Amino acid sequence: MYGEGPRWHDGRLWFSDGPAGRVYSVGETGDLTVAAEVPRASGLGWLADGTLVVSTLFEATIQHVDGQGNTTATFDLSGLAWSTNDLVVTPDGRGYVDLYKQTNNALVGEIGLVDPTGTVRIVATGLAVPNGLGFLPDGSTLVVSETNGSRLLAFSTEPDGSLGAPTVFADLGPGRHPDGLCIDAEGGVWVGCYDSGEFLRVVAGGTVTDRITIDGGWAVAPALGGADGRTLYLVVDDTTHEGLMRGESAGRIMQTRVDVPAAPT
Repeated sequence: MYGEGPRWHDGRLWFSDGPAGRVYSVGETGDLTVAAEVPRASGLGWLADGTLVVSTLFEATIQHVDGQGNTTATFDLSGLAWSTNDLVVTPDGRGYVDLYKQTNNALVGEIGLVDPTGTVRIVATGLAVPNGLGFLPDGSTLVVSETNGSRLLAFSTEPDGSLGAPTVFADLGPGRHPDGLCIDAEGGVWVGCYDSGEFLRVVAGGTVTDRITIDGGWAVAPALGGADGRTLYLVVDDTTHEGLMRGESAGRIMQTRVDVPAAPT
């Protein structure tokens, strides 16, 4: 219904379908498998032991799911946020997650740092709706889509997980609203600009090196994967803001080949 949060993991493309309450995985031949039943599933990541970590949209929770699809832990973040969204988990098991608060009919965005026990601390504030999250190949720079800011921000990370002051990685202009993103081995960022119907590859400073347009629907999120890391998966959802709230949506995943492979993870 509404694909989101694509990640290449363990030889398969994984993605969430929040309205359907499912996390899927799909192989390169298109074999689709329900990996977990998680209401409002959104962002995805993994702990070192293979535990799937799932954040939820329109609800502030993070769930741990084992290899059989069973939820083993649910962490309630409602004291900090109205909703979570995207999620990225580092090799040491800490996760960065979008936190949304509703204030005067507007969303105020923060980024939380979550340890494997579910303890959360705020590491960035005052964002205009943070969205897609990913690390540059150096492993110490977090790139964040700021949807309502029409730009990508870069944060340096400290050994304890704290984030430094943001810098502007790329200003995409007022007509573009970045959503999900992924990062390649050269530090280029592929990002979906959902309502302008395009997927862009941008480099530090804002130069657009590649642009893929879609015929219709929202360009929600990309992911790099495949056996050589050079397959770019494009999550596209046909809906509207009003329709999505009513559960009226249809999603699809397209693919193309690119020259620069995925960054090591």
